[in-house]
Amino acid sequence: MTMLAKLMQSYADLKLLNGLEGSCKTLISGVGFYRVSEGSGRQPLLYQSGIIVMGQGRKEIHLGDETVNYGPGDYLVLGVPLPLECEAFSENNLPILGLSINVDPKLLHKLVNQLAEENYQPDAQLNLNSCLDLGIKSESINDKLDDAIKRLLVILHTDIEARILGPAIVEEIVFRVLKGENGRVLFDLARHDGHYARIAKVLNIMHREYAEPITVEALAEQANMSISGFHRAFRQVTTETPLQYLKKVRLSKAKELIVTEGLRANDAANQVGYHSPSQFSREFKRHFRATPKSLLG
Repeated sequence: MTMLAKLMQSYADLKLLNGLEGSCKTLISGVGFYRVSEGSGRQPLLYQSGIIVMGQGRKEIHLGDETVNYGPGDYLVLGVPLPLECEAFSENNLPILGLSINVDPKLLHKLVNQLAEENYQPDAQLNLNSCLDLGIKSESINDKLDDAIKRLLVILHTDIEARILGPAIVEEIVFRVLKGENGRVLFDLARHDGHYARIAKVLNIMHREYAEPITVEALAEQANMSISGFHRAFRQVTTETPLQYLKKVRLSKAKELIVTEGLRANDAANQVGYHSPSQFSREFKRHFRATPKSLLG
């Protein structure tokens, strides 16, 4: 067991989280703890943007034709929320453990501006459009980042330290990620005039207003792009068309309402923007390979 895994398991022991099947918030704003007892087959999920650190177990993510593997010693950088399919693997009958860290836009812009003042630029050898090819990146944790994550886990064991010292360590972690191999994803997110940042802005709108009538024309206008250019950039970032992406967001939100709040399928469908119960049931079953009713069984 690695030191990260030991610290995560120690945190689960201390906070009585050994029965957790999913994610929970910690006392540090934007930092979540993840635990599940065993692996799972390939299933659709909606991954939120941010940094994900694996401590134990491994996952295989499928996004379009791309496959991303990550496990202990790896972390993911997600510049935008993405609907994808994930397969999880437990090893040696141990639970899967991880951390998620949201990247606050104000903090991101502050660090990017400070790095710019120091004349720091992401590796010039990287393809300038690499972040448009896939909105999710996996990278090995280097020594400095590993040290910062361990300190974050240590202070999570003490509530007062988590509240007071946590934000500073989160800032260091974001800084280390910005200087990492895939830091360009976050750099481009901070640049409002780039295509990546424009698509990210639109995705935020879609996640906030998914239950409202949304047209591709209105989204392209929000991105200040032509419809054809918007379609092309959107697919490069998410591998989906805007309407496909919106459908997956609505279905994921509906599943959450059904599972966590016990809503009936028709009520959940209405709340996420579906006006045809039969269409909702048909698309839900096709996407999740299960009926809404079966999730409550």
